[in-house]
Amino acid sequence: MKSGLTIEEMGAEILRQSRAKADYAVDTRRLEMEANDSNVVMRVLDDSKADILEPLDVNQIAHRQIGTHLDIPAKYYDRMLGDNPELLAYNINNWFHKEPSQRMIRTLDGTARAFVSNKYRRIDHMEILQAVLPIIGEMPEIRFESCQITDSRMYIKAVNPRIQTEVARGDVVQAGIMISNSETGQGSICIQPLIFRLVCENGMIVNDAKLRKNHLGRVNNASENYQVYTDATLQADDRAFLMKVQDTVRAAVDEARFHQIVNMMRETTGAQMNTGDIPAVVKLASKDYKLNESESDGVMNHLITNHDYTLYGLANAVTRYSQDVDSYDRATVLEGIGYDMMTMEQPRWQRINQVAAMQIAA
Repeated sequence: MKSGLTIEEMGAEILRQSRAKADYAVDTRRLEMEANDSNVVMRVLDDSKADILEPLDVNQIAHRQIGTHLDIPAKYYDRMLGDNPELLAYNINNWFHKEPSQRMIRTLDGTARAFVSNKYRRIDHMEILQAVLPIIGEMPEIRFESCQITDSRMYIKAVNPRIQTEVARGDVVQAGIMISNSETGQGSICIQPLIFRLVCENGMIVNDAKLRKNHLGRVNNASENYQVYTDATLQADDRAFLMKVQDTVRAAVDEARFHQIVNMMRETTGAQMNTGDIPAVVKLASKDYKLNESESDGVMNHLITNHDYTLYGLANAVTRYSQDVDSYDRATVLEGIGYDMMTMEQPRWQRINQVAAMQIAA
């Protein structure tokens, strides 16, 4: 599993961010993008065209959300941002005024970090932490294996060593849980079981058992005030949901569910790979699960190193490779892909092996 922050370090950073961030509900006619050297900044204006805030830097997430909202193709948007920021600012400002709408700007440390709907429901990292940490703390000997905050999400990955067994002799796995949340519109709250493999410290995220909560709520109106304040009714709704989050955390590290998953893992240790052309099998599986060429090569290297040419070995090569990538977000996705690959249906695994065999024959 990719290393990250300690739970204490993450808690301190979330507390800092909670004090530094602010949200603004804004009519797009009050926004103006402005080229600044090789970048573009966002200005929030009042009726007299005076700045309400210091001009905001715009991160990659907010840029992509602006482009999506205005139907500007991502490739063209990025080209303008890199080669002609003045043209990008002109295009955005034109559409902001021609087709006005109410949007929420989420800011942190002088940066527009999200450009989302005014219906966006803010369930922030601090609320999730306050809900789940007491429940996780009820589990004896629980350890926080890896935590992180990225521009996209917060992650908590914890393992319960009291619930463990062997997939094969000496191959010990333990039950765990992964909790993630986005404050920037990058997906819903997720609570998922996690399997932690001691032999190589791999984490495998169980994708077929999860709780999701979309960030969609009441409309935030910018007609009177730019800054968004918490609505009491919305708070009450969120309290009910956070109680459900707590119940789901308790259920996620379930011993019966854990052993069910492990039994499925044991079955994959007998699903042999076509060893006549191992690179072809890896490339075909990588294509099916949308791994890029570099990732496929990395998986191949770990597969050969571990000498386990089964479906189980292939899935573990994916989760082991997840530790090598720079992005914590992508590493977490790969931990889920490892599970998806391990649990692929038998006909799909047979097809991958058969296509590889046909390539050898050709």
